Amino acid sequence: MYLVIIISFSRLSCCSFDDCKLTTEWLLSRTRHRPKIAIVCGSGLGLLADSVSNKQTIHYEDIPNFPVSTVPGHEGCLVFGQIKGESCVFMQGRFHLYEGYSLCKVTFPVRIFKLMGVETIIVTNASGGLCQDFKVGDIMVIKDHINLPGFAGQHPLCGPNDERFGIRFPCMSDAYSKDLRKLVLDITAELGYSNFVREGVYCMVSGPNFETIAEARMLHILGSDSVGMSTVPEVTVAKHCGLRVLGLSLITNKVSLDYSREEKVNHEEVLQISKMRAEMLQNMLITFIARSHQVETINNNNCIYSNTV
Repeated sequence: MYLVIIISFSRLSCCSFDDCKLTTEWLLSRTRHRPKIAIVCGSGLGLLADSVSNKQTIHYEDIPNFPVSTVPGHEGCLVFGQIKGESCVFMQGRFHLYEGYSLCKVTFPVRIFKLMGVETIIVTNASGGLCQDFKVGDIMVIKDHINLPGFAGQHPLCGPNDERFGIRFPCMSDAYSKDLRKLVLDITAELGYSNFVREGVYCMVSGPNFETIAEARMLHILGSDSVGMSTVPEVTVAKHCGLRVLGLSLITNKVSLDYSREEKVNHEEVLQISKMRAEMLQNMLITFIARSHQVETINNNNCIYSNTV
């Protein structure tokens, strides 16, 4: 005797379209801001939101269906406001696979931003430098990434695909907008930051432990310039639903590739370096946001969902 069980799409997906719509409508009913740019603040980088005017803060625990941050350096709130006349929303605190959240939950805010009308997402993170030319305190403009958990089936787009967000098989070869990267590199040159701003490839590992020397050597051979425990899921979902992406990674430590090195990385050091560079990152972002309209909006045919909810 065979038992046939039919499972609905909403049960297979931990964050259904209806869940996203409910959260979006809740937020839109509680703020007058209609952001076009979203900024995800990495470890210790919540200070980036300090520059907004007409600020409105909503804590994650008050938002229906929203996860909550559990990691030091991630405050756990959405900050709405304006920068140079541009409406923005900041995530002060992101979510990670190692916290026990599914990748569907980790990336849930990205889909909310899409439904709210966001067109560009800026992802920031703290990462360890694998490239031997990188120094602690460098800022890496992410040009590409390696999704290591994705190789093992930990991928935010696994499961049924909802065409209202994007197509089944999105192309990721241009996940990080070339136009946005060029603009931010031009801005860093104007600000006199070129001596510590780099371009490179970011690799995501699941964490929460820092890498072994053997693992770090492998990642370096694979072509990674830095390594961290976030960002790639959000970027993947952002690309899936047609958002333009800029990625900035703050190099907070040098990853050891040498067994003779005695230094050991720790999270407190990461937060300290993040605080040191936060002001310069803030200057970069303020100028970038003020000039982001110079880059023509890219119409992504892969995303067929209307922003009206």
